[in-house]
Amino acid sequence: MNNRQAIRALVRKDIRAITASVQLWLPMLIVPLVIGIIMPGILIWTASRMELASLGNMSFLLDTLDNLTHAGRIPQLASMPTDNHRIVYYLALYMFAPLFLIIPVMASSILTANSFAGEKERKTLEGLLFTPMSMDTLFKGKVLAALIPSLLLSWITFMIYGIIANILMYPMFGAWMFPNLNWIILVLWVVPACSLVVILLNVLISAKVRGFQEAYQLGGLVVLPLLALIAGQASGMLLISPLMLLLVGAVLLLISFALLRLVTLWNSRQQLAESQI
Repeated sequence: MNNRQAIRALVRKDIRAITASVQLWLPMLIVPLVIGIIMPGILIWTASRMELASLGNMSFLLDTLDNLTHAGRIPQLASMPTDNHRIVYYLALYMFAPLFLIIPVMASSILTANSFAGEKERKTLEGLLFTPMSMDTLFKGKVLAALIPSLLLSWITFMIYGIIANILMYPMFGAWMFPNLNWIILVLWVVPACSLVVILLNVLISAKVRGFQEAYQLGGLVVLPLLALIAGQASGMLLISPLMLLLVGAVLLLISFALLRLVTLWNSRQQLAESQI
């Protein structure tokens, strides 16, 4: 068996393990469904049909939009005919974008926590270590088995969200508004880079700890910086521009290369075997 065949076999094996476990695939479906489809859809629909008299209850958001408009950070807001249009435009094209980083982070954390830590719990890691495949092949297979489902889940959620956003916005704007440049860069550049960083970090954690729950809890700490990003985006204090997204993706790729180096240096057959004891 050559390296490509071995990697494909590892990917198929890990994906079968994911689909066979409800505790793995159910959270991976529920979280994108709630934060990527249901919640944004309800908020956009509500904002598009809210009476002008009721907009006083959203004074904080309106003040944020006024500041962004006066600062010229979202020039399109100045030409919007009503506050409803401004709120819907900001919600659909800006405010919900950071939420979509939680999806690959969550999925990657679950999948990689199940990689080495899950193998240890199922007592199957020792069998993998005795195969003739190299450690490089083993880690590539583990990384791809987490990266492929994570990206597919993120991209499918993005497409469904885009369809819903366009359906809700078209009667107001008379045009397809989604996606803009920010979303394209986010989904095609930042999400893969973010997924790779989380996967490599969690592979390191998963290879060192003894069980799935421990690996998942430690890996889940990666979500904390995203919460600050979401708060900054919602308040208008940290509005993500296309240039910033490109830079973020580039930094994440550099971090990935560093983590990949650590993965190859810190993990050997002997270390993985000893971590089971």
